[in-house]
Amino acid sequence: MCVNYITVSGKILCDFFDAPLYGATDEWREEAYQDYPAPIICGGGGRREALVASYGMVPKAHIPPGVKRFSTMNARAETVDQLRSFAPSWKAGQLCLVPMQAFFEPNWESGSAVRWKIGMADKLPFAVAGLYRSWREADGSESFSFTQLTINADQHPLMQRMHRPDNEKRSLVIVPSAQYDAWLGCTDAGQARAHLRLYAPELMVAVAAPKLKPVKPLDDGGQAGETPSLF
Repeated sequence: MCVNYITVSGKILCDFFDAPLYGATDEWREEAYQDYPAPIICGGGGRREALVASYGMVPKAHIPPGVKRFSTMNARAETVDQLRSFAPSWKAGQLCLVPMQAFFEPNWESGSAVRWKIGMADKLPFAVAGLYRSWREADGSESFSFTQLTINADQHPLMQRMHRPDNEKRSLVIVPSAQYDAWLGCTDAGQARAHLRLYAPELMVAVAAPKLKPVKPLDDGGQAGETPSLF
């Protein structure tokens, strides 16, 4: 399941998604990881707005003392109404769109994990289905967090190529642009579930995109270089 992706700018939020940024500036990183701030799109009745929220439904700062940190970046559609991290937002209809340029998944076809970048064949930004919630901070301010919904992709020609060969294949739910407002305006769980479908593979593209990071100089006097890293 997705653990990092390429975000969009405030200008793209406004011009492409018709979702002006509410109450914040576009100060987030190009790539989002767990607990990083990133924009999401909320709204109803055809009116959209963007919020800055923490990636992961339960931010690290809100995990109770003594509880081991756990990941809530992805919510399985099959259990989203059962797990207490997600169920309240799902039942309350707190649906959002997570706008992005591309997301990353590990491909094991070479025998080891290689990071692949997945996006749209037309190279345009897109959005995936998500949930969000609000938090009351110690200083009285309000913050937000979000998760992305995933569904089984065992039969999807592209997404079935990702992750370990013996693992279940999963995919983010890419929402067609014509259905953005319908998704955001869902009023019950059954209506929302009707949107949780795999995206047409011919409209997607994936390429190997290993991330390089510096390594220390070699002890034998060799030159420092870069080594592939999955994330």
